[in-house]
Amino acid sequence: MKNSNISNSVIRRLPRYYRFLGELMNEGKEKISSKELSERMKLTASQIRQDLNCFGGFGQQGYGYNVGVLRGEIAEIIGIEKKTDVIIIGAGNLGRAIASGMNFDERGCRLIGIFDDNPDIKNTETAGFSVMGMEDLAAFCGENSPKIAVLCIPEESAKSVCDELISLNVRSFWNFSHFDINLHYEDVTAENVHMGDSLLTLVYGVNNRQNRPANGVF
Repeated sequence: MKNSNISNSVIRRLPRYYRFLGELMNEGKEKISSKELSERMKLTASQIRQDLNCFGGFGQQGYGYNVGVLRGEIAEIIGIEKKTDVIIIGAGNLGRAIASGMNFDERGCRLIGIFDDNPDIKNTETAGFSVMGMEDLAAFCGENSPKIAVLCIPEESAKSVCDELISLNVRSFWNFSHFDINLHYEDVTAENVHMGDSLLTLVYGVNNRQNRPANGVF
């Protein structure tokens, strides 16, 4: 498998490939050409071939791609079968929604703990977990070594929480806090989710329909 100099844009398309191939499997589709897949995903067939060639050749000329095999290869590239351990920091409305609504297992993760510093929330149950206090975080991380922290906390709390988590060797973040982790720390991996930015992008699309791409996606 090739793995050097792969662009971030290619990496960000991998989950889309995985999702679309899963939909094809559910439809009973066993094989698909790059042209057919391109029509589904609103990408060019050339782009799909280039993306997949970054990781090796998976198709056969004149046959296309075996849907199940290709989805399995992409799952291996992403690391879905490794089941990375995840904790959630913040058990307010957003944290509870993510804990209850996100199927972590299907996305290569295993939720193992939820934390909050609000005394009214501690010891309540969310998604089958008893919410622990932040004072329990160090001992829990020492025993369980989670790799990813989901930050569902206010921006003003994020710096101190990140400091603690990094000191506990948690260096990967799914970040809903609006605190820009990458500006403050080196050697961490962060996926920053700015829902307000996403909504503004949609608002731009509504107000600039004539400039919208043909596939309707910015």
